[in-house]
Amino acid sequence: MKYDVNLELKNKEESYSFGDVAKQANGSAWVKSGDSVILATVVIDETEVVKDDFLPLTVQYIEKTYAAGKIPGGFFKRETKPSDFETLTSRIVDRSLRPLFPKGFGHPTQITIMVFSADSESDLQLLALNAASAALYTSDIEINTSVSAVRAAKIDGELVLNPTLSELKLSTLDLYLSGTKDDLLMIEMRTIGGEKIDVQDMVIDPMIDPTMSPVMMSSHISNAMNESELIEVLEKTQDVLFESNTKYEEAFKPFQKATQALDLKAHAINEEMVSYVKENHHSDITNAMQQMAKSERSTALRSLRKSIINLKQEWNTIEKELELKDAIEKVKKEQVRSQILNDKVRADGRALTEVRPISIDTNVLPKAHSSCLFTRGQTQALVVLTMGGPKDAQMFESLTDDGTQNENFMVHYNFPGFSVGEASPVMGTKRRELGHGNLAKRALEPVTNLDGQTVRLVSEILESNGSSSMATVCGGYMALKAADIETSDVVAGIAMGMVSEGDNYAILSDIMGLEDHDGDMDFKVTGSKDGITAMQMDIKLGGISLNVLKEALYQAKEGRSHIIDIMIEAEENIEFNDGVLPSVDLFHIDPSFIGEIIGQAGKTIREMIEKFEVAIDIDKKDGKVKITGKNKSGVAGARGHIENIVNTPKVSKIKYEVGDKYEGTVKRIVDFGAFIELPDGTDGLLHISKISDQRVEKVSDVVSEGDKISVEILEFKGNKISLGRA
Repeated sequence: MKYDVNLELKNKEESYSFGDVAKQANGSAWVKSGDSVILATVVIDETEVVKDDFLPLTVQYIEKTYAAGKIPGGFFKRETKPSDFETLTSRIVDRSLRPLFPKGFGHPTQITIMVFSADSESDLQLLALNAASAALYTSDIEINTSVSAVRAAKIDGELVLNPTLSELKLSTLDLYLSGTKDDLLMIEMRTIGGEKIDVQDMVIDPMIDPTMSPVMMSSHISNAMNESELIEVLEKTQDVLFESNTKYEEAFKPFQKATQALDLKAHAINEEMVSYVKENHHSDITNAMQQMAKSERSTALRSLRKSIINLKQEWNTIEKELELKDAIEKVKKEQVRSQILNDKVRADGRALTEVRPISIDTNVLPKAHSSCLFTRGQTQALVVLTMGGPKDAQMFESLTDDGTQNENFMVHYNFPGFSVGEASPVMGTKRRELGHGNLAKRALEPVTNLDGQTVRLVSEILESNGSSSMATVCGGYMALKAADIETSDVVAGIAMGMVSEGDNYAILSDIMGLEDHDGDMDFKVTGSKDGITAMQMDIKLGGISLNVLKEALYQAKEGRSHIIDIMIEAEENIEFNDGVLPSVDLFHIDPSFIGEIIGQAGKTIREMIEKFEVAIDIDKKDGKVKITGKNKSGVAGARGHIENIVNTPKVSKIKYEVGDKYEGTVKRIVDFGAFIELPDGTDGLLHISKISDQRVEKVSDVVSEGDKISVEILEFKGNKISLGRA
């Protein structure tokens, strides 16, 4: 393959070929970076223009297993439905490129991105957007701006731009940023993992009694990033976007096709109708706005339109009614935005920073492991948690992984039509549902200490009027606490919005559906009071300045802190579903005590399992103990028994020799003799023939369990000691 353009970019190289393949498409780009090869194509339907006021853009990112030298696993040896990674990547590309299309563009457009070769270090999401932008920029559609992506990682406290996948696994930050030379368009951010440390149980203090061995417990510290640090990272990544897009546009310009003349939808507003609505129905629009503030699916504007047509019979035609619909929508939008910008009051009467009333009910489902009904204004999420073991993890295989991976923390988000009053059937998972669930997962995972467990959170949206994904984050955290799962911090989420006219702008906290529809930004921020764990931003304007973004981040922090205070108060009133909630305890012990816990031939650990009705797993290498049971009392009893063993001072082992005499304790009687416990806890066998000089028919006729008797070491058989009466 001959490449037309070779570019040296930040920590990577990319080569582009235009026009050698997929020549029937309106635009195409064959891209190589490392050993990864991607083809992106753009096709439009020049003959059709959709009537509705939306951009008919579809993006499909497609992976084939042959790209990594694999055959699809499972029964079917052909790729079927898109994986979660493919769907999420398609969404990222769509959200980054959609703002480039001119207003009124109504031709159905398909962007297809296919991965033909993939190496284990390439960032395919980054390459996918760059390839799609190159195909669009050089196509015959009049797009005069390139978009590119940059990913930022933080490894050992140092910022790394465009890291390899191996480097990303070592990072505490994953920030994906897309934009043009001048503007940020989309942000996807999450913090990765959290540091696990071992801390001593404060019940035991080895400084007081050095013979005691402390029980160790695993603690979890999140990697949430504070706002000022995030702003610094964004400043540096924006510089990379400027540099990259400048190089792209200069290099790609010679390969741009001649643009074709495409008809844009003429969206002329009937100004006569606009004036009429403003002069005669200002209060009706205000009332409609108040109703729309209570529901995403309000019929208030439709009712107003019908009443106006009844008064103005000359407008009672299909064409005139559509014009009136647009006029009313324009007046409503202007009034919403003017009220916010000039009066600093929102449609539902809230101040710009005010969060709607919140109520939290935990464990409302008696047979679920845990649950939370989280309500904020007219948005309501029922989040249900189920706990499982390692075998319950979701298996998956990505293109760049050597083998299958296990997902132990899952968040599944469902958005049925009734949540917004729509009479629609419940169908399969849509892209939006997958994206919202992924955002909630990224928000909660860094603060959740699973330590071997599998947890599934399912969010059922029962009512929606603004940011049900953030309700899922809040309800998800409360469901974790209602299942008594350890977290390093309290995490909440809030959706921010913005309205701007020129230099005048207003940032809104906890936006509702009306403000999302008529505003200029949808900005979701999750995290603790101290830092951010995940973030997602989409800009409907040409972009956003860092100064405005900084203000939005700090305003989001205030709103998040307010929500967290309410959640902390609700956490104090949690009543666990003890009857159905599995109990798990995880802690560490000194590995040298494992032998005592297991006991001879596993006797001690079996007795604990039977007595307390638990399962006990012990990692002999690092001393990690996991106790699982159907109730807390059994798990607590088993842990207490283990702690007693660990905290009992060790008796040093005695070097026994034949002929030594000791006083021992009859530990257990069997048909052929008695097991005698020697002073250091070692057991020896006193055979029935050695118990007495006289013939003994039954051992219990001579000795009883607990008797103290004098014995002599007769011989050693491997690890076994044979005893006689002294």
